[in-house]
Amino acid sequence: MTTTNDDGLGLQEIGDGCFAYIQPGGGWGWSNAGLIVGDGRSLLVDTLFDLDLTATMLDRMAAQTSSAPVGTVVNTHANGDHCYGNGEVTKRFGDVEIVASTACAEEMGAVPPSMLAALNEAPGDVGELFRSFFGEFNFAGIELEPPTRTFDGRVELEVAGRPIELIEVGPAHTAGDVIVHVPDAKTVYTGDILFIGGTPIVWAGPLSNWIAACDLMLAMDVETVVPGHGPLTDDAGIVAVRDYLAFVEDEASGRYEAGIDAFDAAREIGVLLGADERFADLGEFGRIAVNVEAVYRQLDPAHESPDVVEQFRRMARLERG
Repeated sequence: MTTTNDDGLGLQEIGDGCFAYIQPGGGWGWSNAGLIVGDGRSLLVDTLFDLDLTATMLDRMAAQTSSAPVGTVVNTHANGDHCYGNGEVTKRFGDVEIVASTACAEEMGAVPPSMLAALNEAPGDVGELFRSFFGEFNFAGIELEPPTRTFDGRVELEVAGRPIELIEVGPAHTAGDVIVHVPDAKTVYTGDILFIGGTPIVWAGPLSNWIAACDLMLAMDVETVVPGHGPLTDDAGIVAVRDYLAFVEDEASGRYEAGIDAFDAAREIGVLLGADERFADLGEFGRIAVNVEAVYRQLDPAHESPDVVEQFRRMARLERG
């Protein structure tokens, strides 16, 4: 069953009781989620950036969850567009287990919804900057529901008889990234280990961990890949993200060794990316500024990246040309 509205939002059945909730565009904050239905219970992979978006998603999952209520939520990482909606799930379904990696749980409180609400409402250029990224979302009144169960490495869950494997692959995009593997459906939900059609952003790193996560997924027996942002994909999407990361790691490492400033390196590498047919059409290309910082920190633990406001300024500056 696939249900879509004129706004393009859709719950797509991808086989064997697995569903993907895809938000069109896949840009800043427009993340995906997933539903895995067992015999009388369901597992939800991620929630959305605000309560209204999450409520709409749950409404569109009602045909599945009316007979198989959500009993477990897995947050693939700590970014708000994958966990701020947790409270809407517990409001509807009551005693829901929320599962995440230990590192994810520890990082989740670092950027509370109140912080993004304040940045969106800030006067002057800071408010204008953050509204350009997140102005379409409503962070007011969100009380973040943290994980109730954490793990490290790998853990197997059972959803009404279905084995679900959670694999920690971070630090990569964030400190505690997790992918969700459904072996009997040959499906993997990747969280933000995959951006399809958009530029990956390396908040944590190292890039080598993220590349290893791509290699891990390529070695799996999977046919359907649900990314954290963008449309459904397969091995080709994994390879595309891996190629981008390997390219950036190589180019940034060379510029670090040459003593080039990180932002100057990002400008130079951005030109190369724009000239490469593999990467030229990626959205949010200004994220190269953050990604180069991650490489520099990997090579020199003493390297100090600018604060988050300045990093957003640099991304916006690159995209304005």
